[in-house]
Amino acid sequence: MNRLSSLLLAGTMLMPTAAFAEDLVPADAALDAESGNTVIVVTGTADGYRPVDANAVKTPTPLVNVPQTITVLTREQLDDQGITQLGDALRYVPGVVLGQGEGHRDQVNLRGQNTTADFYLDGLRDDTQYYRSLYNIERVEVLKGANALLFGRGGGGGVINRVSKTPDLTREKGEASANVDSFGAFALAADWNQPFGETVGARFNGTYEEFDNHRQDFEGRFIGVNPTVAFEPGEKTRIELSYNYDDDRRTTDRGVPSRGGKPLTGYDDTFFGRTDTNIATVQAHIAQARLDHELADGLSFNVLGQYSHTDKYYGNVFAGSAVNAANQLTLSGYSSANVRESWVGQTNLVWEGRTGGIGHTVLAGLEVSSQDTSSLRSDPVFAGSTTVTLAKRLTIPAVTFAAPSRSTFSRVDTWSAYFQDQIELASFLQVVAGVRFDEFKISADNRIPPVTTNSRTDRKWSPRFGVILKPQENVSFYGSFTRTFLPQSGDQFGALDATQATLAPEQFENLEAGVKWDVNPNLAFTAAVYQLDRENSRFNNPVTGFPELSGKTRAKGLELSLAGRVLPQLQVSLGYTLQDGEVRSATTSAPAGRKLAQLPRHQASAWTRYDVTNKLGLGLGVTHQSKSFTTISNAVTLPAFTRVDAAVFYDVSERFSIQLNVENLTDTDYFPSAHTDNNITTGEPINARLTVRAKF
Repeated sequence: MNRLSSLLLAGTMLMPTAAFAEDLVPADAALDAESGNTVIVVTGTADGYRPVDANAVKTPTPLVNVPQTITVLTREQLDDQGITQLGDALRYVPGVVLGQGEGHRDQVNLRGQNTTADFYLDGLRDDTQYYRSLYNIERVEVLKGANALLFGRGGGGGVINRVSKTPDLTREKGEASANVDSFGAFALAADWNQPFGETVGARFNGTYEEFDNHRQDFEGRFIGVNPTVAFEPGEKTRIELSYNYDDDRRTTDRGVPSRGGKPLTGYDDTFFGRTDTNIATVQAHIAQARLDHELADGLSFNVLGQYSHTDKYYGNVFAGSAVNAANQLTLSGYSSANVRESWVGQTNLVWEGRTGGIGHTVLAGLEVSSQDTSSLRSDPVFAGSTTVTLAKRLTIPAVTFAAPSRSTFSRVDTWSAYFQDQIELASFLQVVAGVRFDEFKISADNRIPPVTTNSRTDRKWSPRFGVILKPQENVSFYGSFTRTFLPQSGDQFGALDATQATLAPEQFENLEAGVKWDVNPNLAFTAAVYQLDRENSRFNNPVTGFPELSGKTRAKGLELSLAGRVLPQLQVSLGYTLQDGEVRSATTSAPAGRKLAQLPRHQASAWTRYDVTNKLGLGLGVTHQSKSFTTISNAVTLPAFTRVDAAVFYDVSERFSIQLNVENLTDTDYFPSAHTDNNITTGEPINARLTVRAKF
């Protein structure tokens, strides 16, 4: 870490001066004790890329005093980038690398840790495997490093929390938008807020989206509906009730195979599946309730509840091997059906006060949850040979799916208690200390004869400790230690075999040191170095895609970010990550020294908006990733790439605006993500999206 520490020091020396800005991103970000949401105290305009709030840290703490790296993508930035899906938004977050997700789910690598489950909605777990739309989302928060104290199991590399739009009881307002791109994909969205008197209000968000891209035969559509009602029976109480319905149908596309240790080139459009087989559908229902109440000055609590039901199916035919010297490859496939029903309840008590001359911000919380998952998996039956000859358009034999080869039912029950104290020992010295206890029970039935049942209970303590030095109010230097765990049945807990039932959970330990500087209320700089150790780790087999034990790993890195208004007309969101990760123990599947999958050494992102006049604005974005390996096999390399995006914004009037976003302006041929060595996503060529937006 010596080199990384030197780079961190260099980063602090390069911090911008206060002359950079006068109008934007908040340093005075604090969580409201009543609602549990971060409220940023801002001077200047209410618009911009600053992190307006962040509800995931649960206490009324200025973000400059949080000993952890946090990235917030605001609604303004998402709109300016023309983004409607979570995966596209995360491309601009340093330290986050997209995974292919088998073509049917959000999947990311956070600090080298692959996950399909570390997703949250308004601070509550949302771990089903599906694509998440942003039509009803106010902002996206990415918290880096192990997060067990706040979130429980998982989150080894970090978590991603979406914060919903909620009713505003003070005024009637609305917005409608429509966009269409070069491929013919389009989206319609509406957002309406309606107060009913001084104590009741409602908000409705809805969208209809159709998908298309450069890939042969790809299509799909998404329907989203989200009504929310809010009540404020008194000044100190707020109640929110919401329901979210998502209906997603799209082509399951697993990309292209490899050839000679690299992604197959020249076939970026070629579909290695069948339109009648490669189908993914999801219907998701999520209902939430929240009560926030202030008991007294400095003392508040909230109670949150969530019920969700998800019905998901997907069928696959895909490249199961590399392209050989004879220009041939082997096909593979399967179908899967999953039904998940879950509920979670959480309550948090927050006290701000002093004992003698020492200040305290105390968090005490309880969480209980239950989750039932039924899963079926079937193998393919090909009407012809599974070996095909490479062509621009493949001839693939008809496919049917046999009787289920796997049928499982699992139940996960958890309860958790956590306590944390943020202690102000002096104006320049703060300490954060806390611990969480989790009891995690899983029971899983294998319904294919011979019928078996396996179960396991894990009880784990997860500590958190941090020290913050504040030479001045808007600057902090911090160091922190956090730990989390993940039971040995995969992050979805859909099954548990006899071997997994004997294994201790995976463990993640994160050491982090950094500096945060609020240049002014509208511009924030962050630099951090980290080391993340993982034991009893699991990786996907490069061929089958199934998880296997792989011993110990270590990831370490440097992260830099600058967000806010640099000049009155110029807003920026900049990030850079230097990272490395490798296996540290010798195992058959992953020998010591193997590099972690999809962990590019260098990753940089920049998005800027410059307002030429009060009506005309220009946007420019750049994302760069150095080369990385598709899987832990280190046999196939994803080449380095740089993608350039651009935008033009024009306000026709106060209520009507148009914008044009151009993706991949230089028409770069690139491969942004993978799932196995032979399921590699191809990047879209140059394309444009035109958006019109009306406000009421």
